[in-house]
Amino acid sequence: MTVLSEQQKTRVANAAPSRALRYLPATALVIDLAIVAAVTTLAALGRERLGIFDTEADVSGSLAVVGPVMVIGWLAVIALSGGYEKPLFGAGTDEYKRVLNATLATGGLLGVGCYLARFDLSRGFFLLAFALGVPALLLGRFALRRALHSARRRGVLRHRVLIAGSPSHVDEVANVLRREPWLGYQVVGCLTPAYDLSEETQLGVPVLGNSDEATSMVLEAGADVIFFAGGALGSANQMRQVVWDLEHHDVQVVVAPHLTDISSERVNVRPVGGLPLMHIDPPAWSDASRWAKRTFDVIGSACLIAMLSPIFAIAALQIKLFDKGPVLFRQTRIGRDGSEFGCFKFRTMVVNAEAMVAKLQQEVGQSALLFKMKDDPRITKPGKWMRRLSVDELPQLFNVFKGDMSLVGPRPQVAREVALYDNAMSRRLHVRPGMTGLWQVSGRNDLTAEEAIRLDLYYVDNWSMVQDLSILGRTVSAVFSSRGAY
Repeated sequence: MTVLSEQQKTRVANAAPSRALRYLPATALVIDLAIVAAVTTLAALGRERLGIFDTEADVSGSLAVVGPVMVIGWLAVIALSGGYEKPLFGAGTDEYKRVLNATLATGGLLGVGCYLARFDLSRGFFLLAFALGVPALLLGRFALRRALHSARRRGVLRHRVLIAGSPSHVDEVANVLRREPWLGYQVVGCLTPAYDLSEETQLGVPVLGNSDEATSMVLEAGADVIFFAGGALGSANQMRQVVWDLEHHDVQVVVAPHLTDISSERVNVRPVGGLPLMHIDPPAWSDASRWAKRTFDVIGSACLIAMLSPIFAIAALQIKLFDKGPVLFRQTRIGRDGSEFGCFKFRTMVVNAEAMVAKLQQEVGQSALLFKMKDDPRITKPGKWMRRLSVDELPQLFNVFKGDMSLVGPRPQVAREVALYDNAMSRRLHVRPGMTGLWQVSGRNDLTAEEAIRLDLYYVDNWSMVQDLSILGRTVSAVFSSRGAY
């Protein structure tokens, strides 16, 4: 059995405590209880004041009987649906789905129960209770999740994690967990196969022992989550034995597949003969080109052009008054399937900006791919505020209306940048380029080129209309915060 060295024990002991995580289900229960009680009371008051479905039903009398039963039953159905399970909190849509389904089930059970018991329940009260309850409960869970993410970014309410696997696979998992601190996974060490004699991986994750001693090492390290990556164990029987050994120690076992940047909507686990097989649905980039997205782009761009016309006028006037040069800058960009189009922007740089690119790249030592420069000397005075608030991009709404671009998608690039694409990066050309995208709302120019490309490829492979709406909403926040804008 491997024994931790004093240095390893110190590093493990410095891991943030996770005891408060056990109170997350209770916190969610208290929030739900307060919301359901408030919704029930508001529904009764609203029925009295608004006179919805005006009948002779005695709402106050009904509430005295139904109110407590409804509150307790509602919470019980959420609990039976798994709405308070610990692994549920912090990420994914499962939490919201379970709360929504439990609420709809509660409404159905209450309606059928009152009908069978011939109980005279006010229809106005019933309608208001669930019309208010659904959004209120979802917003409550959303607020709890935001608070949890904020706490985890500050280094609290985190899980202590061990990763078992070959050093390269350990680094792949550790890199994802470190890149997304809001997930709350603090990697305290790893377990590698017995043949590996290194003290830490290339990413700097300390090796605490051998992966075939997973059970004892998890307990010694005080971890509450263990990730099994590629090369961890030699057989399924070993994995099953580890799961059996840890089931009495409140340790969560996670199997990390050799896949990254695949959305949960594309992953389906189907057991076949007792063997859980992971099925990956085809990428959704073909759906991103269909009529629904195009219709949304046309209507959205037309509305935004009309709403933002005063800003168009102010920006154009300032540019013209500054140096008497052209207001718009038209540059040939590469669009969907490699087709060229003229991309419009408000001119924010000096007239000869393009001629200065090669010299600036040489000075800062940056390649042409996604070339961005902080404190770029080519930017004019009015160009600074327009770039900070992304006003310079607004003329691209006309590109969206024409069909060259979309409201959401990978940013369009020039031919010299596209020439540097490898096979993976060329997937960006499967969809129309967009005015905003995942990397713009995830840090904009503060991200490295590799991170920006990774986010663009994730968008192409995992497109959905819901994700587009989410990105547009986050774009507003990103623009006004000006984070990463230059």
